[in-house]
Amino acid sequence: MKNTIIKLLPEHLQTIRTHAESTYPDECCGIILGYLASAGKTVVEIIPTANAWNTEAANFTDDQKVDDERRRYAIAPQDMLQAQRKARDSSLNIISIYHSHPDHPAVPSECDRLYAWPEYSYIIVSVQNGKAGELKSWSLDNNHQFQLETIKDII
Repeated sequence: MKNTIIKLLPEHLQTIRTHAESTYPDECCGIILGYLASAGKTVVEIIPTANAWNTEAANFTDDQKVDDERRRYAIAPQDMLQAQRKARDSSLNIISIYHSHPDHPAVPSECDRLYAWPEYSYIIVSVQNGKAGELKSWSLDNNHQFQLETIKDII
């Protein structure tokens, strides 16, 4: 799989970083709308959402409930549906999902990989001690493994 590209404006990156810092020490998450093209994905809008992770709904045993909003994220179905409608009405696509990793690197976890969909990019921002730092984008290859994407600023 060749390295894919996702293009964002500096203010898009700032929106993600600000959202991540505002939810620290919990994970933040959101939806990204934009265009798909042979040259890559172009971001048009960032939609911050609430972290709807619920260990009860995830069918975990009591021993596995140690992971909560600080270690996992989920976007509520109604938020995803709203974003799909907005994308459709604006002739855009949902091209990416973003979330933060509080006090961890901007590298996908095994849970991130298991829940990921091949058509989306996954932007992860590391938040260390409440300050957003490294931000990386990932996409799944044909073997359902994450590969790093190139992030380009739109100027």
